[in-house]
Amino acid sequence: MKTIYDVQQLLKKYGTIIYIGDRVADLELMEAELRELFQSQLIEVRDYQTAVLLLRQEIQIQKEKRMK
Repeated sequence: MKTIYDVQQLLKKYGTIIYIGDRVADLELMEAELRELFQSQLIEVRDYQTAVLLLRQEIQIQKEKRMK
């Protein structure tokens, strides 16, 4: 898993498609969904950690873009 697209595909496997139109809100919802999947023991620790790291990095990038 290397991109946000990969995270979206992982979520899609479990029937979750997220699109609100606000990129940061979309990413935060993806993180919440991943947390639920992990707590339900449906995804591996490594997948969870990698996906959350990617999402948080992208959230930071998007927030920095908004500040400019």
